[in-house]
Amino acid sequence: MNVRRAGKLIVLCTVLCAGLLAACSSDNDSAGPPAATAPASSEAPSAVESSAQASAAVYPQSFQDELGHEVKLPAAPVRIFAPGLEDSLLVLGVTPVAQWANGNVVPAYLQERMASVPKADFAAGLPTPETVMSYAPDLIVLNNSYYAENGVYEKYAKIAPTYVFSNAATDIETSLRKLGELFGKSAEAETALEDYRSKVDQAKTKLAAAADGKKAVIIRFNARGMFLLGGDYYGGYVLAHDLGFGKIKLVEHESSADLSLEILPELDADYIFLVNDSQTGNAFLKELTESALWKGMKQVKNGNVYEVQDESWLYGGLIASGNVIDETVRLLAP
Repeated sequence: MNVRRAGKLIVLCTVLCAGLLAACSSDNDSAGPPAATAPASSEAPSAVESSAQASAAVYPQSFQDELGHEVKLPAAPVRIFAPGLEDSLLVLGVTPVAQWANGNVVPAYLQERMASVPKADFAAGLPTPETVMSYAPDLIVLNNSYYAENGVYEKYAKIAPTYVFSNAATDIETSLRKLGELFGKSAEAETALEDYRSKVDQAKTKLAAAADGKKAVIIRFNARGMFLLGGDYYGGYVLAHDLGFGKIKLVEHESSADLSLEILPELDADYIFLVNDSQTGNAFLKELTESALWKGMKQVKNGNVYEVQDESWLYGGLIASGNVIDETVRLLAP
């Protein structure tokens, strides 16, 4: 079973809308990072512990990134800057030197383990080379090719070896394995993936009656409007591919689509999950839920509409996906 395969990456904020979450072309003001759980311990290992664990791999090593750059690692990396990949790093037992942020907004579901990690603010674009240099990384990982454009790769590569994914969120399983190779933690990656598969299997058993022949959709609200999320990314992928819910016709072959009150009657979902992106979509959420059309929908009347936590449903990585699974089971198969 593939843990996650998807199309384009969803853009997060206005400055990052070209690449951060490109999968939602109509939905690109998210406050979440780019980049569904393998159970993770609450204590992140120290850099010394991480280095000791990685020492089992043989270094120096050379890799070719997904843009064709040769990446030479003289030793197991310890200080890693990988914005948008924090979920996967924590799964592998690695604490990054800095975490992606949009202003003060960071992935809330990871903060129990990353509260003391400095914020790398992407609100005005990618951090300057001087900012990245201040973190003293010995490896930089860029989770999509957009980050490497306009000379950024060349500047970052002068600071530390720099590995670029074309789009890490298109396949969480493959990107996690590659990170494991880079860090000397392939065994940890395989264990995490196996644990996640087991979690999926257990959840599908619990949800069998609720999911069999049923369709589900996520409606996402942000400052720009309201949008239907397909099954390509994040919470949508977990519902469609991991848990086996059907896709509705409006996003059967799309990553996302604009939603308006006029097309509400076309929502052929049995279950609807509402996600208010960092509480930026309050006005649109109110517009929807107070409309007569909404109140008259069978899903609303039958109690099959659920407001869920955006902090995991709009993020990528095994920890986030595991949280989506847990919440879905809690809501549909208590």
